[in-house]
Amino acid sequence: MMVRRGLSAWLPRMVVLLVVLCSAVSVLYMLACTPKGIDEQLAFPRANSPTGKEGYQAILQEREEQQRNYINSLKKQIAQLKDELQERSEQLKSLQDHYTDSLGPGLVHSNPEKTPADLLEFLRSQIDRAEVHAGAKLPTEDAAVPFESFTLQKVYQLETGLTRHPEEKPVRKDKRDELAEAIELALETLNSPDSDSNTNHHMYAASDFIEGMYRTEKDKGTLYELTFKGDRQHKFRRIVLFRPFGPIMKVKNENLNMANTLINIVVPLAKRASKFRQFMQNFREMGIEQDGRIHLTVVYFGKEQMNEVKAILENTSRSANFKNFTFIQLNEEFSRGKGLDIGARIWKGNNVVLFFCDVDIYFTAEFLNTCRLNTQPGKKVFYPVLFSQYNPGIIYGHHGSIPPLEQQLVIKKETGFWRDFGFGMTCQYRSDFINIGGFDLDIKGWGGEDVHLYRKYLHSNLIVVRTPVRGLFHLWHEKRCLDELSPEQYKMCMQSKAMNEASHGQLGMLVFRHEIEAHLRKQKTSSKKT
Repeated sequence: MMVRRGLSAWLPRMVVLLVVLCSAVSVLYMLACTPKGIDEQLAFPRANSPTGKEGYQAILQEREEQQRNYINSLKKQIAQLKDELQERSEQLKSLQDHYTDSLGPGLVHSNPEKTPADLLEFLRSQIDRAEVHAGAKLPTEDAAVPFESFTLQKVYQLETGLTRHPEEKPVRKDKRDELAEAIELALETLNSPDSDSNTNHHMYAASDFIEGMYRTEKDKGTLYELTFKGDRQHKFRRIVLFRPFGPIMKVKNENLNMANTLINIVVPLAKRASKFRQFMQNFREMGIEQDGRIHLTVVYFGKEQMNEVKAILENTSRSANFKNFTFIQLNEEFSRGKGLDIGARIWKGNNVVLFFCDVDIYFTAEFLNTCRLNTQPGKKVFYPVLFSQYNPGIIYGHHGSIPPLEQQLVIKKETGFWRDFGFGMTCQYRSDFINIGGFDLDIKGWGGEDVHLYRKYLHSNLIVVRTPVRGLFHLWHEKRCLDELSPEQYKMCMQSKAMNEASHGQLGMLVFRHEIEAHLRKQKTSSKKT
């Protein structure tokens, strides 16, 4: 009963409260939906009013006017943005005027006074950090960013993976356009009337382009070095460009004369007379007959096969009328580092380019010029990445079908790989080698001494140029890892041995050859039954 009385008392109150709430909501809705004044709204006149037609036309005209004003405003904003973009591009290009100390004539096209000081300072720092003018000290060999090389047709790249090839045409359009732009700008620079005091100077074409190198550092930009044939033999022109994630800039225009630049090839050797005979055939054809500005230093360890090696060297000297060689014999255990160190230090002539080479290396005359062009005393050393040949017996299947050596030296994924873990073949001036301290003579036998020297150069202020080259090959030979090697050297030797045999796919065919043969037998059996 008490509950019923309570409900009877509260029920009328609840009804009144609901009525009040509904009324309040209705009032608020009416206030919110009330049309604004004439000045604050664009009201449509009633269709049956005397001025209905004229009112609609006025409204449409007003809205068209508003739309035209809005479009004009957008056009003005777009024009302002284009002007700002053009101004910024001109500011970036004007940076080249501030490098007249390193640029050749004809590279100044804009007023440096228009370049903001902060932008100029930033771009200068990017160029300096990119090792254009001097080297940067690096902690390890893994910190170095290698170059990739290219010609008009091909790009030679280290990072190949399982799908890309060590030599291929640029597939991506942006890469093709990037390299084409660099070559086009270099030709424009070379053919500029202001770039040569002689009004009848040599005009350059794309056919004069020999090769280029480029590397991209993601926090700096892309550096390009392009080499062209000069107007005379042994002369070259080099154009250095830099793209700091903006318009490409011209940094250097150099005349290079390599006519009197001698290369001393230093080869350490023990036994291996048959390999030395093959090496001398290559040396005679490329070094003596085609190049001619070359010296050979052979450092021989022990006495076994020494007379045979000397006879090969002397026969080549007589038949080719070649006297520029030195033969050094050491009665001690073979040490590659010591042999190269002695061969470098025994030189008594003027400063010379040293090419540290092994007996199982094949080089072209073009590579010798690349060696010269990428070394500079007190400035630059060259660490080419050579192309390492796979085992011909695996590649070509049967020994009877192996083609001559010259036909084997093709840069393809199936024939070899870029030997990016090796640092033994290198070019540097003798003065830089002596100043850096030479090889660590405590390292005996095979391996380790080349990485030690490479790290020394990385820790110095010299520019270290590391790039794949198409004219330097490591010829396949069976590798034996001796028990006398230290554990670290033995591991390095075995890794090199494994990498040296065949490609990923070819090794897979060898691993699964029993399954493949079983499949073939089943196929033959089933075909006979049918």
